[in-house]
Amino acid sequence: QSLCTLRGCCWSPQSDTNVPWCFFSSNHGYKVDGGLRTTQEGKLAPKLPELGACRFPFRYNSIMGNALGSTQIKRLGRFAITDPKTPRFEVPHEHVGPFSGPAASNLQYKVDVQQNPFGIKVTRASNGKVLLNTTIGPLLYAEQFLQLSIKLPSSNIYGVGEHVHKQYQHDVNWKTWPIFSRDTAPSGNMDNLYSVQTFFLCLEDNTGASFGVFLMNSNAMEFALQPAPAVTYRTIGGILDFYVFLGDTPEQVVQEYVKFIGLPALPSYWTLGFHLSHYDYGSLNEVKAVVERNREIGLPYDVQHTGINYMEARKDFTYDKVNFKDLPSFQTYMHDYGQKYIIILDAAISTEALADGSPYQAYERGQSQKVWVNESDGVTPLVGEVWPGRTVFPDFTNPDCTSWWVEECKIFYNQVPYDGIWIDMNEVANFVQGSSNGCEQNDLNYPPFTPHIVDRLLYSKTLCMDAVQKWGQQYDVHNLFGYSMTLSTQRAIETLFPGKRSFLLSRSTFAGSGKYAGHWLGDNAATWDHIKWAIPGMLEFGLFGIPYTGADICGFFEDVTEELCRRWMQVGAFYPFSRNHNTEKRILQDPAAFGADSVLVKSSKHYLNIRYTLLPYLYTLFYKAHTQGDTVARPVLHEFYSDEATWSVDKQFLWGPGLLITPVLDPGVDIIRVYIPDAVWYDYDSGAKIWLRKQWTDMYLPADKMGLHLRGGYIFPFQQPATTTVASRKNPMGLIIALDDNNEAVGELFWDDGESTGEMLATECNYFTVPQNVLQMNVTNNNYADPNNLMFEEIKILGLLQEPVSVTVLQNNDVQNSSHNITYNPVDKVALIKGLQLELGKSYSLRWTLGTSVNEKYDCHPGLNASKEKCEQLGCVWTEDLSSLRVPYCYYNGPDNAYSVADVKYTSSGVTANLTFNKSNLKAYGKSTLPISTLRLEVKYHNNHMLQFKIYDYANERYEVPVPLNVPKSPESTVKNRLYDVTVQNKPFGIQVRRRSTGTVIWDSQLPTFTFSDMFIQISTRLASQYLYGFGETEHTMFRRDMNWHTWGMFTRDQPPGYKMNSYGFQPFYMGLEEDGNAHGVLLLNSNAMDVTFQPTPALTYRTTGGILDFYMVLGPTPELVVQEYTALVGRPVMPPYWALGFQLCRYGYENDTEIAKLVEDMKAARIPYDVQYADIDYMERQLDFTLNPRFTGLPALINKIQEEGMRFILILDPAISGNETNYPAFTRGLEKDVFIKWPNTNDIIYAKVWPDLPNVEVNNTLDWETQVELYRAYVAFPDFFRNSTTEWWTREITEVYTNPHNASKSLKFDGLWIDMNEPASFVNGAVGGCRNQQLNFPPYVPQLGSRSEGLIFKTLCMEGQHYLPDGSPVSHYNVHNLYGWAQTKPTLDALRNITKERGIVITRSTYPSSGKWSGHWLGDNTAAWNQLDKSIIGMMEFSLFGVSYTGADICGFFGDSEYELCARWMELGAFYPYSRNH
Repeated sequence: QSLCTLRGCCWSPQSDTNVPWCFFSSNHGYKVDGGLRTTQEGKLAPKLPELGACRFPFRYNSIMGNALGSTQIKRLGRFAITDPKTPRFEVPHEHVGPFSGPAASNLQYKVDVQQNPFGIKVTRASNGKVLLNTTIGPLLYAEQFLQLSIKLPSSNIYGVGEHVHKQYQHDVNWKTWPIFSRDTAPSGNMDNLYSVQTFFLCLEDNTGASFGVFLMNSNAMEFALQPAPAVTYRTIGGILDFYVFLGDTPEQVVQEYVKFIGLPALPSYWTLGFHLSHYDYGSLNEVKAVVERNREIGLPYDVQHTGINYMEARKDFTYDKVNFKDLPSFQTYMHDYGQKYIIILDAAISTEALADGSPYQAYERGQSQKVWVNESDGVTPLVGEVWPGRTVFPDFTNPDCTSWWVEECKIFYNQVPYDGIWIDMNEVANFVQGSSNGCEQNDLNYPPFTPHIVDRLLYSKTLCMDAVQKWGQQYDVHNLFGYSMTLSTQRAIETLFPGKRSFLLSRSTFAGSGKYAGHWLGDNAATWDHIKWAIPGMLEFGLFGIPYTGADICGFFEDVTEELCRRWMQVGAFYPFSRNHNTEKRILQDPAAFGADSVLVKSSKHYLNIRYTLLPYLYTLFYKAHTQGDTVARPVLHEFYSDEATWSVDKQFLWGPGLLITPVLDPGVDIIRVYIPDAVWYDYDSGAKIWLRKQWTDMYLPADKMGLHLRGGYIFPFQQPATTTVASRKNPMGLIIALDDNNEAVGELFWDDGESTGEMLATECNYFTVPQNVLQMNVTNNNYADPNNLMFEEIKILGLLQEPVSVTVLQNNDVQNSSHNITYNPVDKVALIKGLQLELGKSYSLRWTLGTSVNEKYDCHPGLNASKEKCEQLGCVWTEDLSSLRVPYCYYNGPDNAYSVADVKYTSSGVTANLTFNKSNLKAYGKSTLPISTLRLEVKYHNNHMLQFKIYDYANERYEVPVPLNVPKSPESTVKNRLYDVTVQNKPFGIQVRRRSTGTVIWDSQLPTFTFSDMFIQISTRLASQYLYGFGETEHTMFRRDMNWHTWGMFTRDQPPGYKMNSYGFQPFYMGLEEDGNAHGVLLLNSNAMDVTFQPTPALTYRTTGGILDFYMVLGPTPELVVQEYTALVGRPVMPPYWALGFQLCRYGYENDTEIAKLVEDMKAARIPYDVQYADIDYMERQLDFTLNPRFTGLPALINKIQEEGMRFILILDPAISGNETNYPAFTRGLEKDVFIKWPNTNDIIYAKVWPDLPNVEVNNTLDWETQVELYRAYVAFPDFFRNSTTEWWTREITEVYTNPHNASKSLKFDGLWIDMNEPASFVNGAVGGCRNQQLNFPPYVPQLGSRSEGLIFKTLCMEGQHYLPDGSPVSHYNVHNLYGWAQTKPTLDALRNITKERGIVITRSTYPSSGKWSGHWLGDNTAAWNQLDKSIIGMMEFSLFGVSYTGADICGFFGDSEYELCARWMELGAFYPYSRNH
């Protein structure tokens, strides 16, 4: 506190120790003396005397300030603060110097100088926003301490280095970063590392407006950030020479900065291939073994490096003539395979003789030319110690040293040819402190202020600060050592490889180094932290104008694990400089070292092949960096600055604008949290669009995968890959066109020979655009003819919603002959045009025509009486296809289904979205088929193998199926273990479900058919294969569905099995097999009349007449697991009693109980295994439920007898209750309990006719059926089994059959119940006297049912019949018709078990999903015919899928007389039906 007060500052202790307790008051700094004047170059403050008394341990100077506008660049400003009396060190940079000439006009900024205290404000001219304000803190300017603080408009600060920044966006919470080049391995300790980069970028706001600040100063310094937000530069020498670059976008700022300091080098094409290196190859044989094994696995691999171990005793310009004796021929060995060889050179030269005692000529020649860094006397070479031992240090700022270095590189090249140079240890590194003689005690070695550098000692691990170089003292030029070495090495490369670019890589860099060299991020470690930290580092060097950069893949220090190396090889395949390198005494980590069949090798090859495929795109990005300063590895925020979520994204990055790279950077995970920016994106591998944008999501990336996505709106040139670029450059080329929301894309290709430079550079520039289904390939510059006669042979178009049926190639508007072929993947919406012959260097146009192939024709008018006129009113296309009667004549014209998606929200437990109907032409829609304008989509991830997706009208409540399913109360799935991924698609709407493990799309409803109206709902999905099983109940001729344009209706009906006839049950469930044998199942929980159409696409279309769409999907993955998962959802099948597995007998038409008794005795005498006997409705009086026919008075005793003998008895019951009786308790009590279905809004029962006969009539069986029904059948009412009162009534009636309260001798002690006619069946259509609601009984769309023209009432009740659910809510028969048998089954089983106190069995004819929980099922009234045997197997297997495993067919047939042989064969088969009954 006393020292703070002594300095005239303010003291205020804080709880946060990062916050300074001692801070400046407002009377520190400088003021303007003499006013401001404007010069030709800008504004000049002639004198800035010190303001106030300041007792710092420094002497402050009176100084001069310049605020200049560039003569060339409206976006660039400079302000320099210098000492007019005493010359101070200024950085000698080839590109950065004083401005000359007049100031630029129309500046995009305004500069204001505050006079007292002195400060500078830079304001953006367009909006008045203050970008820099130095008045936040005082200017300090002493001989060895200079400080300037800058208030910034936002905390979005990026850049300054070199450090390990754990995040790309700076933390402004009082962080101080030292800047001083140092041989220090990266760590998390906020250390100063190898390079000095003083540039930072500030993103102002979400408009993209940005600016950059560069301090041209090479002294040791600090860069401090604070929450104001503000930054402080604090340096110990030189001058304050600031440059400000304004841009409308972050990328534009980088372009301005990089043009200023020197545009980056264009790398040789081969240097963009994969590199391998290791510090400690023990011999050349070991190097060759590594090369050979990686060649053998087919690894794309261009360049081999050798570390200093190739040298003799680690001396530059020597080689180990024992272990590396054949090194002179190694380049030839590499070249023979199309590969290159890189050597390393260090920045220290040994003073010792060679191993054989001969002089070390490189040292001797340098010594004679006096090219070393000298001690403070300027004469004596400074001696230190590095890898070879005692060393001297070349002074690369000395032109003589450059000449010596060039010559030594040349001499060594003549001994050991190489292809490029890697320069290291050039911070400069020294293993002793300062020098072998130590460092003098002076203000250079021990300045008054030392920044927070490693060891807080300037000469630690480097040279004494008073050492002398040509450019100045080490104190001033230390940070320029690597830069000057780069300049000298570039001269060597130009000499060795005239007209060629070669390769230059430097560890230490300065502003402008990128003009000549790339950079790697130094000696990292094989840790998960370091793989993460590499991305911010790589992105920062893009800001610094060094785009050719990357980290040591798999880590330099420590032994790497297979998992870490695998993940690092994945992301490293997309480092601009892609090299795997590690240190001595560690395991070899080249890919092949992990085994040729390892996941690491397979994954590495996969992603390196992608890199090599996209090298034309990457090379073009480097060309744009070289010519206009673009970044290559690009921060996501540079492209999506308007989205604030991107401002901190640093675990993903882009290649240029178009390739999003999403690596896995943590151990043991395959689900990572990633950000999908606001654009159209396509999965690179599949080409499928991902329907996510502008949101965080969990991405599944298993061991061999990383995220790689192409951005819509861009065209990516590519070339078929090979294992070297020499080979790949000979391969055919192609284009990937990724369409954006407007179905457009643009792209560029730069092409040359890949290595020439300067005047020898012959180039070709191509510009691609795709507007309106036309690809324009325009050559804008062409003075290069590729010797390989390259052709664009393949074009891939992503996001094409329709199939291109033809492609026309034009040149100068002339149609060209082209023998190409077109394939189209309708699931992924990818078109592939192959076999093109478009010459590189020529301009072409390609036009494609979109159309609808036969298999893609979705029926637009599935209803009755389709016509061309009606079809076209719907906006569809009418084409009469006479080749197949089943191909729809009326089909959709294009992919749009008129619903779009908004408010999509993905969470860990599901997805929600709103659907909006967009179509304006509604003339073709009736009121009940008018699409509902707003719908809601809900997707729930119930567990890892099951999901639900539901589409409903959230504004108006609609009927939903009241069948309870077994789903978790809340989703139980985990992101990591889910078997599926779901995306919601837009334009048009669709849902896509993809099996995560294989990528197979198992549901894809982005099709034109989707519509949702009150009485017509339709949705289609593409299928994973032609192998689909299920849907019923309908007689099928084979277990697998025939996909060749077949439509099957589903609506419960008293309909004996027949082709395309809807029968008793309603089972909207299917199992689909995928091409790889995986299986999944899909249930549509909807109970309205429905049909399903299969077409060879393969695709499936559902059409239903009401309710909602409520799908459940189970993922298996085996067929048996699908059934298990499905029955877990709907209910496990009932466990039948053991006796029910025995053989059973029945017949409709037993004359009396005597006939049954004789049958039982005959079976016993024949010793035929036989457990159960039935009685059909013959046992009833006039077919009335709960009665006993006088001809069966002995039946109660017979039942008791056979039960005593170990057999069981089952009775039949029908649901229809006669209303024409005078003393029929079942009806009377039913009226009392109000159990019968009624007309809506009345108390009137709906009467129909079924089996019960009228009382007191003699039936004439010779009359035709309709006449008998009219004359003899009673009026019947139908119980509403949804009501609680009906359950009570039904139970009582059954109980009184079992225990007759009036006459115990009439009690029928049944063991099971067989419920029939419960579709429900009626012998008159609808009701006696007809129905009253035409629209419900003949809805706008009648599914393709049997007797379709008869409407829904054929053989059943009127659809307007009123039911009441257990909660009392009314529902029409129209909605619950298909649930009638389901609703009857549970009350029947409950009554049975309550009465018998045993498990019992119920057999029902009509079923719905979950019926199997309570009953078995027989396949209905079949016929005694041979073709029924195989169909019975199909039906039985289908009901196993449906969860009704206790199933069988009537053995020997129900209708017709069975032949002896037929019945014998059927008995053989039927013995193995789960439910084995002859009837």
